[in-house]
Amino acid sequence: MPKDTITDADEKVIMEAIQEAERNTSGEIRVHIENNCEGDVLDRATEVFAQLHMHLTKQRNGVLFYVAIKDHQFAVLGDAGINAIVPDHFWEDITAEVISHFKKQEYAAGLAKGVIKAGEQLKSHFPYSDKGDLNELSDDISFGK
Repeated sequence: MPKDTITDADEKVIMEAIQEAERNTSGEIRVHIENNCEGDVLDRATEVFAQLHMHLTKQRNGVLFYVAIKDHQFAVLGDAGINAIVPDHFWEDITAEVISHFKKQEYAAGLAKGVIKAGEQLKSHFPYSDKGDLNELSDDISFGK
């Protein structure tokens, strides 16, 4: 189980980063962690994105951080609304930041920094509105096998 690697303290750091990142945006960020990735990492991340119903956000502005710990696979995937407006190389820059921490086995720190960076982009394009802006997706980390 990935819970062997991600401690309760790590989980708390990651969830706090999600909550901080979402505080000023209508965007939604989820983190999914599992041990193994069968097949292509982007295909698996896309599958998880759908399983978590991330494509159902009102403004199509969900972002998934997908990690397969034992297989050393990582992907960050944005929905159509956010993909249409982020700058070139945005996802690659986040990926590089996160992986630099993963190489030092700093999973929580890497994910937290990536989540905050994604939140900054979401905030600039999808600002929070106090008129019916709801937390559409859970901030909990989802775990696979």
